[in-house]
Amino acid sequence: MFAISLGDDTAELRPLEVWQDEEFLAHMDRARELVDPWIPFASFATDRESARALLQRYAEKQAADTGRLYGIWLEGVLVGGVLFPSFDAERGTCEIGVWLEPAAQGRGLITRAAERLIDWAVHERGMHRVEWRASPGNTRSIAVARRLGMTRDGVLRQSYLYRGERHDSEIWSVLAPEWTARRAAGADTPATG
Repeated sequence: MFAISLGDDTAELRPLEVWQDEEFLAHMDRARELVDPWIPFASFATDRESARALLQRYAEKQAADTGRLYGIWLEGVLVGGVLFPSFDAERGTCEIGVWLEPAAQGRGLITRAAERLIDWAVHERGMHRVEWRASPGNTRSIAVARRLGMTRDGVLRQSYLYRGERHDSEIWSVLAPEWTARRAAGADTPATG
């Protein structure tokens, strides 16, 4: 298995695979309270079987080149993740998503991991547009989109149903030329925010 260092604090980005279902479920249990108000991701993994099914779904997406899932480990413990919920190489558009458990907040892990994924998507896979979706009330997520140099494209009003309620979704994005220029201008070192 490979691991990509996220800095000098032992943080690593690694693939999150089906055989890690037990570790993933334990992490989701620690992250659930923080993640669940904003996205249904945590509610998809409530026992070992559903955790395994979620990881299998992303293994299938990776095999089909339509999505990917990575974990963030800190001192050997899974504390968060980043993913491509959608990845369309033909159109050159993808969406990046993130989550983190409370004990790992405030270290810049999400920003650093998202930078690695965007670098890969733009420079290795030729993506032209990387999107970020967030609930307007999720100020932490929106702050990361800003730190990544993304532009707010607008709001999809009541675009998704979650827990019986319709929710708005802010769309943020960065285009490949913007990302490349940003990195060339000195934003090529891992963010700390």
